[in-house]
Amino acid sequence: MAGAETRAAAPGWSELPLRERKKLRTRGALVETALGLFTEKGFAATTLDEIVEAVEVSKRTFFRTFASKEDVALAPEKELWRAYVADIEARPLAGGPLLDFCEAPLYAAVEGMADGWERRFVASRALADRTPALTAHSLQHCSEVTDTVVASLSGRIEGASAVEIRLLLELTLSAWRCALRDWSAPGGGRSRAELAAHMDRAFAAIPGVMGLTAD
Repeated sequence: MAGAETRAAAPGWSELPLRERKKLRTRGALVETALGLFTEKGFAATTLDEIVEAVEVSKRTFFRTFASKEDVALAPEKELWRAYVADIEARPLAGGPLLDFCEAPLYAAVEGMADGWERRFVASRALADRTPALTAHSLQHCSEVTDTVVASLSGRIEGASAVEIRLLLELTLSAWRCALRDWSAPGGGRSRAELAAHMDRAFAAIPGVMGLTAD
């Protein structure tokens, strides 16, 4: 149940104002319902009317929460990257490789997602993979996230150019995509611990890849 998942994952849920708790419940119900309908009927064949009627909310309420059908379909992905950006911007810079600095917030973001996020993420990703409009929307969002992180770090890291920071971030994202592909493959495990294990392997491979030569 979407509301239960939201409550289980939100620190200080009981301290939130009633209005905010209602918003989170509605958001969770819209995501669950939309993903279910999109998976069953297809993204294009599912209307906004069907989504709001199933959740028993108005279109006005929907558009207070999401900008579009694409936005709700990719909600699990956008939740992850929103958390990633927030962590990057708040995390203090310390000694050590900048690649590690780019990777650590991704682990934290995955760990901090609401209960059931991995199931919703897999459903959303499968839907995007077979829906060109969602693929384009996802790529655009990824580009925007990348630009945001590069701009944030460029102003904080002395001696590193925007090009260098972008390359580091792109390496992180490439390893993430490799981990995600293996984790979401048919027949594989879909737990968060298994995703972290795939991330470990992908990130650990980066230094060796950088040293490959064509003999």
